[in-house]
Amino acid sequence: MSPRSTPWRTYTRIAETLRRRIADGDLPPGSALPSEAALGQEFRVSRTTVRRALATLEGDGLVTTLPGTGRVVRDPGEDDASSSVPRYRRIAAELREQITDGTFAPGAALPSESALVRLYGVSRGTARQALSELEGSGLIVSVHGKGRFVRESDRPPR
Repeated sequence: MSPRSTPWRTYTRIAETLRRRIADGDLPPGSALPSEAALGQEFRVSRTTVRRALATLEGDGLVTTLPGTGRVVRDPGEDDASSSVPRYRRIAAELREQITDGTFAPGAALPSESALVRLYGVSRGTARQALSELEGSGLIVSVHGKGRFVRESDRPPR
């Protein structure tokens, strides 16, 4: 197998091709990338190889994954200052602020995991982590089958 045809060279070649398309404006900010299957057909490679190429672009901050949408090109002017803070922590901080400023009063129900997924464009796991962080800090309580609520006192809502 020649160095040109190794899997490593293949996924980096795909990543570089997509990087050029982004730089040239063929894939403008906000546009969806072709599906893994479509890219696999275009480059005649497996989806695993395509995923490695896309992970490279995501790691470089050129694309992001949106649940229900797929991978989209990021805006290069997008503020990256808070990107070192995990997304779930940013969501938890925003919810914490809404609790402390009274947007969510004591005893009020918080948005469900599904609602947070839609609102923030994150995975269900990320939404769950944000809520778990608030629960761990004692700001909210979880009532099985009913949801999560702002803590009123030492007694959970019914």
